[in-house]
Amino acid sequence: MGIGQLAGFAGATVVLVGMPGPNNLYISLRSLTQGRRAGVVSALAIETGTLVYIVVTALGLATLVQASPTLYTAITVAGALYLAYLGLKLLKAPANDHSADIQAAPLGRVFRDGVVVNLLNPKAALFFLAFLPQFATRGADPGQLRTELLLLGVGALLIGLALDLCYAVGADAVGRRFRGARTTSRRRNLIVAAIYLGLSAFALITAL
Repeated sequence: MGIGQLAGFAGATVVLVGMPGPNNLYISLRSLTQGRRAGVVSALAIETGTLVYIVVTALGLATLVQASPTLYTAITVAGALYLAYLGLKLLKAPANDHSADIQAAPLGRVFRDGVVVNLLNPKAALFFLAFLPQFATRGADPGQLRTELLLLGVGALLIGLALDLCYAVGADAVGRRFRGARTTSRRRNLIVAAIYLGLSAFALITAL
């Protein structure tokens, strides 16, 4: 793999990973509503899900998903339903008239939800199914191909983590004002829930 090929991969990865999607949205919302610490935990959770994709791709299991449009659609629908679940959970959350944080979930739950959001994210699945393998050496033996896919995956993970942390820090800066605004927690719940449900609806429309 040449320097030019790696540079092209890095540049394209920055663009694709940096584009707004379920992962970036999840990190931003957690950081907006619970602060930088929750945003950083969310970023680590997202990249933990990326580790799973890296292993699956290197083992060749991604080929099975790529060959089955039904399975890919099922993953997309499951991701959309999980986003809808997060939105509905916010709608049912108790609220008061004070400027409390939106669903200040324990960090363990924040991490768990982040991993699931990434694993069921059609954008992440498409990246590892269709984009990353294009940069591996054509005609390479299985061992070399597996090594290249692992290295490319780790590179994508590091780029993704850097971008995720930028989202977390930036959203926290905005969130300090948002969290301190004189609005009811119920109203804030409605705003964030609407974002989750809107993204869920978009994913379902795309899948079906």
